[in-house]
Amino acid sequence: MNKQSPHKLPHVTTRRLQDMKASGEKIAMLTAYDYTTARILDRAGVDVILVGDSASNVFAGNNTTLPITIDEMIYHARAVVRGVQAETSRAMVVIDMPFMSYQLSSEEALRNAGKIMKENECDAVKMEGGRVIADTVRRITDVGIPVMGHLGLIPQSIYKFGSYKVRAREEEEADALLEDAKMLEEAGAFAIVLEKIPASLAARVTESVSVPTIGIGAGGACDGQVLVINDMLGLNTEFHPRFVRRYADLDGVMSDAVSRYVGDVRNSAFPSEEESY
Repeated sequence: MNKQSPHKLPHVTTRRLQDMKASGEKIAMLTAYDYTTARILDRAGVDVILVGDSASNVFAGNNTTLPITIDEMIYHARAVVRGVQAETSRAMVVIDMPFMSYQLSSEEALRNAGKIMKENECDAVKMEGGRVIADTVRRITDVGIPVMGHLGLIPQSIYKFGSYKVRAREEEEADALLEDAKMLEEAGAFAIVLEKIPASLAARVTESVSVPTIGIGAGGACDGQVLVINDMLGLNTEFHPRFVRRYADLDGVMSDAVSRYVGDVRNSAFPSEEESY
């Protein structure tokens, strides 16, 4: 049977991700923050597009993810959703709930999750943490809003951790993370991102929960993988951790293109007669 093109495939849902885990089909997830990139990712067959709070770093130039606001996340989310809708409308769009949008109370978290869902037609929200937010995850999922969890290195708590080193190397923390994953599953999370933890632990978590796991620096046993688009395309040359595979050098390509443009303008080689009216 011929493999279907993305244009003929249905929209990816939480149920589809569950079926992919059950069948052993890997889930491909990338971040996007704008209309043009979202169109490209959807057209290329990415299963899940994460509108990550990493926009705080790669778009706004902040040192951490903490400064970005709900309204800024919604701005990026609207652009991404429009991009997906303009193409195949296949990819699931998940939005990061930014720092302090869900930590104060379950009620405020529910209001903010509802605001995010209502204002951009996304498919789900993502939250960082384990047992501390389990009741909040349950409260949000109980009203029908899908929640993706996030364990391991959780960037919104970077000042607590004090570094971006691998988490859960020690047995006590590893056992706690495994229990956190089970609690998120019980609370209703439909998937869990595992960031920068030992591959062996990620494999244990993946085997222990029925929901899909999405790894970033967590080895190949996870049910899927996610990377920040700027990292994998080589747009962020200052950040090159071990877990990032660069599939392009767009920093070099763009720098060369801009340099040639500048040279053509200064030498009066652009625009040509054919490029003029």
